[in-house]
Amino acid sequence: MCGIVGVVANTPVNQLLYDALLLLQHRGQDAAGICTVNGNRFHMHKGGGLARDVFRTRNMRSLPGVSGIAQVRYPTQGSAADTEEAQPFYVNAPFGISLVHNGNLTNAERMKEEMFRRDRRHINTNSDSEVLLNVLAHELELASDGITLDPSTIFRAVAAVHRRVRGAYAVVAQIAGYGLLAFRDPYGIRPLAFGVNETDQGTEYMVASESVALDGLGFRLVRDVAPGEAIFIDYDGRFFESQCAENPSLNPCLFEYVYLARPDSMLDGVSVYAARLRLGEYLARRVAAELRTGEIDVVMPIPDSSRPAAMQLANKLHLDYREGFIKNRYIGRTFIMPGQAVRTRSVRQKLNAIGVEFKGKAVLLVDDSIVRGTTSQEIVQMARDAGAARVYFASSAPPVRFPNVYGIDMPTRTELIASFRSVPEIQGAIGADALVFQELEDLKRAVRDCNPALRHFEASCFDGDYVTGDVSPAYLDRVERARLAPPPLEGSGLSQLSLAIEASEN
Repeated sequence: MCGIVGVVANTPVNQLLYDALLLLQHRGQDAAGICTVNGNRFHMHKGGGLARDVFRTRNMRSLPGVSGIAQVRYPTQGSAADTEEAQPFYVNAPFGISLVHNGNLTNAERMKEEMFRRDRRHINTNSDSEVLLNVLAHELELASDGITLDPSTIFRAVAAVHRRVRGAYAVVAQIAGYGLLAFRDPYGIRPLAFGVNETDQGTEYMVASESVALDGLGFRLVRDVAPGEAIFIDYDGRFFESQCAENPSLNPCLFEYVYLARPDSMLDGVSVYAARLRLGEYLARRVAAELRTGEIDVVMPIPDSSRPAAMQLANKLHLDYREGFIKNRYIGRTFIMPGQAVRTRSVRQKLNAIGVEFKGKAVLLVDDSIVRGTTSQEIVQMARDAGAARVYFASSAPPVRFPNVYGIDMPTRTELIASFRSVPEIQGAIGADALVFQELEDLKRAVRDCNPALRHFEASCFDGDYVTGDVSPAYLDRVERARLAPPPLEGSGLSQLSLAIEASEN
């Protein structure tokens, strides 16, 4: 999960891009980067940490231009920040191209091999975003014969990218001297929206992971980029669009609505806040069916993303609603923190219980989801330490039983508390007196209630159904081994890569 943004404006965009990153900061706290265009020259600054820590006044002054792209990144594969993998990425041939990417390629290793053996391109990091950038650059060279570009040529190159790469990807790229390109994978897994701002100097365009970046900066949301679609805005402000995939279908990631996105965003025609309210209504039915609601004294959310669901659940069941935990907003989101020890330690730094709200009460805690179980276990114990007589727990999402390979950092089954446990076993592991999960069909229904046009979803972490059709048990095993294995020796990257390709072919 990352947050990406691109802007074509009439005035300098460095401050605009920085402000957009602050609005998207919840999507990644590991690294941040901005790349602007001034004439035909790129100007880039990136580094590890929050956007406010990466960019100083001197850095902003070094980012001139009226067009640019930016990204906030979160830790992948449990690793700490690696500034070499911070985005944007850049290549200088056949055209100067800079790129930011949200998602994950499921055939990245195979594409690295193709880049090296066939396309004669060198990949210098472990990032699949660099792979995607080089595939795009290669296809632009083929489509243009290395001479010139126009929108139709660019769209042919994007169509070729769709044919070659697999997985989830929302992309914003700049082509020096030409304009800004944005496209989304044929399954529409990761979100991408664009909007406009009418000024006295002309129309300005913004593309971003979430509509909150558009709203907060005065842009009007036009629509979401469609699955497989590409849009191109040249530096004269002309807008072009084209469907570049053969059989696109919209399958938005359900976890965006549960946890990842801000509640004030619109994703694929769905208000995230409204969807979370509906989740509370459906969860209330489950609670009423499985628990004696008359024995529950109070409903409490785990701040912040579960608050709408908890409020609606309490309202439906005619139970008191209270804020039992105060959140320290200067601590990052524990779900996307690298390493189990860091997550465990940060839970009590992030939340503090209000003892008077717990003492002697039977409390129903409502959280957005249970992934690793670390946070849930700590919170249940905090409620008991604060004096709760009984602690019930309800999750707005179904059990997370399978790895996500489309850009969310939960790739190993051994890290997921629900992978090999029944609901009673999960209840025992987190120490709750009762545990209620949302049903998957109710989760889908809650989102679909807000946009009936949505027919399909990417829900692999709940049901193990990977919509791209190329994720096998052997692939998941390789991902887990790669995550748990020590890093390869320096200089052995190609041989290790060849072994991975060989294994995938057998």
